[in-house]
Amino acid sequence: MITHIFTAVAPVNIAVIKYWGKKDEKLILPINDSVSVTLSEKEMCAKTTVACSEHFECDRMWLNGKEQDIQAPRLQNCIKELKKRARNLKVTNLHIHICSENNFPTAAGLASSAAGFACLVKALSAMYDVEGDLSQIARQGSGSASRSMYGGFVQWHAGTQADGSDSIAQQIAPREHWPEMRALILVVNADKKEIGSTKGMQQSVLTSRLLHYRVSDIVPSRVEAIKKAILQKDFQTFAEITMKESNQFHAICLDTFPPIQYMNSTSFKIIHLIHAYNEFYCENKVAYTFDAGPNACLYLLEKDVAEVISIVKTVFPPPNNDVEFIKGLDIPDVSVSQALLDKLQMTPEKGAIHYIISTQIGSGPVILQETEEHLLNEKGLPLSK
Repeated sequence: MITHIFTAVAPVNIAVIKYWGKKDEKLILPINDSVSVTLSEKEMCAKTTVACSEHFECDRMWLNGKEQDIQAPRLQNCIKELKKRARNLKVTNLHIHICSENNFPTAAGLASSAAGFACLVKALSAMYDVEGDLSQIARQGSGSASRSMYGGFVQWHAGTQADGSDSIAQQIAPREHWPEMRALILVVNADKKEIGSTKGMQQSVLTSRLLHYRVSDIVPSRVEAIKKAILQKDFQTFAEITMKESNQFHAICLDTFPPIQYMNSTSFKIIHLIHAYNEFYCENKVAYTFDAGPNACLYLLEKDVAEVISIVKTVFPPPNNDVEFIKGLDIPDVSVSQALLDKLQMTPEKGAIHYIISTQIGSGPVILQETEEHLLNEKGLPLSK
């Protein structure tokens, strides 16, 4: 019954220079450039299957097992743009079925929409045979999705053209450039956030004077400085800019009226822990960053991962022994020195962190060739149905 079927996986990216605010809501044009790190799709990814058939009665979509409104404007913007650029015109008039799932919490401030739209655009571009830069199309679904179209270290240009033609993402350096870089995702709360990013950005643009000062006076130099740090593999500078960026982003959220608070008490304890750890070694060995949620992303080098996980487990013990507390890459157990524990001086808080995802730098979206990877059956319905 299915004429064509394609399945793609796409990675999450976590920004080190934040995107917060649009100058055009419809085209999703950001008010400033941003820079991000693409994480490995093996630990955190969106997976999407698209199919078309002359037997389908209408367009349909499912996300994480639940049927969604496929007429949602941002979704339609991506589909229409891909059809406009299609070289395989025979399938553009056929109805499509889309099935997508994330292997990590959705709408919890972990860039699920970025991975989701990047994955959708990659799969549909294969079905419609679309070539060229896809970041501009992915941007119209979710701004940060433009960055997930590339692996490694990525810059999303705000652009100057009114039609958004130059608001695209470009790779600064590939995954292989800095293989020692690692990331730890500390999941504090996997629930959907109360104030979505779109609404939060709109309020900040309207009410935060700090936001506009940041765009004009802070971001341009930080973008250039962190690009230089990435190219030179200068972790000290990379870490300092990353943490300052995160702090300033959340300061803007508090400067918004009414104020927005994405971090919680555990988030601030994580910040305290990282600063105490860095002070103990008199250098930046770990950098934290928080997007629009309480969950932390820690950037660090491979040689320090085991010790950092050990101190996190010491300060935030697992909720119970039955939980898989460390997911992703295998990490050896190491002991923490008493001198370091004395420096931290933090009372353990059991269960404050639900689990940790240990991952590394990843590549961009890919099409999966194996038929068993499809999420839709021969009738175009989710396999679970």
